[in-house]
Amino acid sequence: MLNKLLDLVAPRFCVVCGNRLAVSEDYVCSVCNLHLPRTGFQTHADDNQMVRMLWGLMPVERATALFYYAPGTQTTHILEALKYNDQPEIGIMMGRLMAQELKDSGFFDGIDLIIPIPLARSRQRQRGYNQCTMLARGVSKVTGIPVVESVVVRERFEKSQTRLNRWERLENVDGLFALCDPQSLRGKHVLLIDDVMTTGATVCACSKPLQQVEGLRISVLTLAFAKS
Repeated sequence: MLNKLLDLVAPRFCVVCGNRLAVSEDYVCSVCNLHLPRTGFQTHADDNQMVRMLWGLMPVERATALFYYAPGTQTTHILEALKYNDQPEIGIMMGRLMAQELKDSGFFDGIDLIIPIPLARSRQRQRGYNQCTMLARGVSKVTGIPVVESVVVRERFEKSQTRLNRWERLENVDGLFALCDPQSLRGKHVLLIDDVMTTGATVCACSKPLQQVEGLRISVLTLAFAKS
């Protein structure tokens, strides 16, 4: 009853279509959620379009994304709300959704730790949170896999990736991340979480210092994957 009363006083709206949400809905209405373009990569998490993009750039056990991304589509509205509209709770909700839809595929089997891709300090101060951390926390709530944020740090601020091609992006983020406490990661299977993968440059750069750890295995999960 309290939720219904609050919904009357302060109605909530879908971040995708703008329609009013039902009491049981959070941020994305059921209709929009149903029509979001799922990748289905989890059915072949060790050999799909996303994994093949990373081959030759980093060692990867498996990788998947929940949705496809293209500018101006429904997924764009979710990413913009998460990153620019001061709504970190959307990240937790979408992280939970990712985990709920992927857990029966076995994607999380054997994963020991979740590492969200670190955000530049200046952007985190401006935004107030790291959207990748919010996604990771949502995944952790469903899977029980712990989130660790202190083992990889971002050492500098890179220029915007928006107008760079794939190879320029790789060069732009080279040496961007550093590893702390490598002993705690020995023999572990870690899951890197990012919001969207376009060329894979940021994920590869984050994996670079991790590759120095003995016996470490790396998998990747993103909310969205940009169609080529």
